[in-house]
Amino acid sequence: MSLRDELAVWNERVKLAAGFLNALGLGLIGFAVLRPATDDVALLSFGSLGWGIIGLAMHGLAHYVIGKLRKESAHDDL
Repeated sequence: MSLRDELAVWNERVKLAAGFLNALGLGLIGFAVLRPATDDVALLSFGSLGWGIIGLAMHGLAHYVIGKLRKESAHDDL
């Protein structure tokens, strides 16, 4: 396998991991905030706030993970 193929595989795995974390985080935010807000606003509680914060943290982690994408350097062609 060439170095270029390894780089492409790495980048695709990083994108998949970031996408998974992002979807999980947004799902938690929806579960914590949107569902109680549409069913009954009285259901909003500190538990909802906690799940929302966890969802935001997962979303932030996805941004961190996507930052691990690698670029091909000029000396990789040799």
